Amino acid sequence: MNKNKTKLASIVIAFAIAFIGVSCVNEKHDDQAKDKSKANTENTAASAKKTDFSYDLTNPVKYNMPQNLFEISGITFHNGDPKQVFAIQDEDGDLFHLGLEDKQAKYTKFGGKGDYEDLAILKDQVIILKSNGELHTFPLSKINAPEVTDVIKTKDLVPKAEYEGLAADEKAATVYVLTKEVKKGKKGETEIFAFKFDQGSYTPAGNFSLAHDKIAEVAGASKMNFRPSALAKNPKTGEWYVLSSMNKLLVITDENFKIKSTQALKGNAFNQPEGIAFDKDNNLYISNEGGTLSAGNILMFKSK
Repeated sequence: MNKNKTKLASIVIAFAIAFIGVSCVNEKHDDQAKDKSKANTENTAASAKKTDFSYDLTNPVKYNMPQNLFEISGITFHNGDPKQVFAIQDEDGDLFHLGLEDKQAKYTKFGGKGDYEDLAILKDQVIILKSNGELHTFPLSKINAPEVTDVIKTKDLVPKAEYEGLAADEKAATVYVLTKEVKKGKKGETEIFAFKFDQGSYTPAGNFSLAHDKIAEVAGASKMNFRPSALAKNPKTGEWYVLSSMNKLLVITDENFKIKSTQALKGNAFNQPEGIAFDKDNNLYISNEGGTLSAGNILMFKSK
């Protein structure tokens, strides 16, 4: 009787051990399946995030600029028409206009020597930004004259700082002024000042900021002193593209300047990227100042 009980107990224990072993194996397989599923989901999300960017920054169409636009800085189009690009360059108070393949650039003088950084066209008015935040405004219709004599100079719109980026939102009739370097106060962030534009006058319409530590986090860097050189609004997505020549970086934000992603500007194509614009077909343009081995140029990236 005792022998039978012992035998039965041994059989029960053996079945229990086998059951536990099978359960552990199944649980392990379930965990592996969950991990695999999670990895696939993350990879899909990461892949989707990458494909959100509609431009191949390694494959531009390059347009070399004439010698008188060697130090090309800001660029823009009128109503997104790429047949004629408008540009300025550092130190000269001249507005240039030309076709992308032209060998000569026409220009109109609007001011004396100075540190001019960027430009925009809004409601048939040309707006040009000086590095101290001063805006020069005049009618686009004056571009065929040798010199514009009735330029409106608007001072003290923005706090004292170094400014390098200017953009206009045609639909919202709003101008955006971008800081490059803050002289006092808000270190560690880039400020953007918005102004409603009406017949040459500017009315404050809000402030925005880009935190440098957030840009560094998204870009995968430990820290960053972000010094942007230009900005433009993507007409299709409503996103802002903020360009930094010093950091060789493109920061993409939503319409309220919330940081979404970054794109590194790699390779020799980006000698000194200072200007950015979109045309009406959503193609992206980035201008580079000339260097010791290259002329000033504009790179065009076709929308995918």
